[in-house]
Amino acid sequence: MASKQSLVPVARIEKAILLIRRQKVMLDADLATLYGVETRVLIQAVKRNLERFPEDFMFQLTQEEFAILRSQSVTSSDWGERRYPPYVFTGQGVVMLSSVLRSSRAIQVNIEIMRAFIRLRKMLASHAELAQKLDALEKKYDAQFRVVFDAIRQLMAPPEAKRRPIGFRKGDE
Repeated sequence: MASKQSLVPVARIEKAILLIRRQKVMLDADLATLYGVETRVLIQAVKRNLERFPEDFMFQLTQEEFAILRSQSVTSSDWGERRYPPYVFTGQGVVMLSSVLRSSRAIQVNIEIMRAFIRLRKMLASHAELAQKLDALEKKYDAQFRVVFDAIRQLMAPPEAKRRPIGFRKGDE
């Protein structure tokens, strides 16, 4: 199935997926780079087709969110002289971009991005399932092994040494 060489390394795509407002999103600049277009070209294409991008597909960061994102970035040169906060695209917004950017590269990159979103979703689901199983085991065995844990703690505690009081007392002569 995946015999063709990937246009973009999977790790690069996964690194570009961020969690903002409790949603997995990608920045306009990262998407433009992946698609091989300038950011302004991507935004122009989106603005010509705004009806395809409701707020659950795409939104613009607030100045505060943008400042936080900038402060977390390794190099500030990544942001250039940007005058406005970036737009971010959810998984559905990325899918919609393929209908706006009609190049064959955009289609191939979209497929790879969608696969990355799906892999992340599966990983998150498996982690949640594992955490639930661990919680269930803790609850199940906590009561049964409380006595054992208490005994182990007592064995681990250092013995209290009997100390002689410091100083002289009347009659110790």
